[in-house]
Amino acid sequence: MSLKAGLTGGIGSGKSVVARMFETLGVPVYYADLAAKQLYNTDEEIKESLIKTFGEGCYVNNRFNSTYLRQLVFNDPALLEQLNNIVHPATIRDARKWLSAQTFPYVLKEAALIFESGSQRDLDFIVGVSAPLENRILRVMERDHLPRQDVLSRMDRQLDDKIKMRLCDAVIVNDDKTPLLPQVLALHEKLLGLARLT
Repeated sequence: MSLKAGLTGGIGSGKSVVARMFETLGVPVYYADLAAKQLYNTDEEIKESLIKTFGEGCYVNNRFNSTYLRQLVFNDPALLEQLNNIVHPATIRDARKWLSAQTFPYVLKEAALIFESGSQRDLDFIVGVSAPLENRILRVMERDHLPRQDVLSRMDRQLDDKIKMRLCDAVIVNDDKTPLLPQVLALHEKLLGLARLT
């Protein structure tokens, strides 16, 4: 069985960039956000729960309507928590199934909310990706074409980055100054070594 590693970081930290670097080394990566987007359309339990909780507008022509749901929960922490309570357990189940099918010495689960969702309990080692706050804000503003205040609102709904990084077993610094590749290669060797011990 493969060693199960997590890869996490706040919005705009660059964890997807880091995940793709691991992929180029042959490491299988589970992208939790992408998986959740697929599950919205394929998991009947999620569909039923979303319609029951948030209304028929969640699906148009049997396809998930992300715009409708995003507008509903964006500024309502209670509704967002209800959404997470529906989606997180299903994504965690899906990840477990995927992780158990892998044969590489170690695998990565890339997810922003590893600690918030409780999925750290399924993982052997957690890598955090850290970046200065201003870098993160500017990256998300550019990537998602959002005003600064909307980015800050999203960040407020995530666990404080300093706390998140302290909970990780290793941290990759993505500050646009420190080269990423040497950090990724060093961690790759460390994880291969840990996998040999399991």
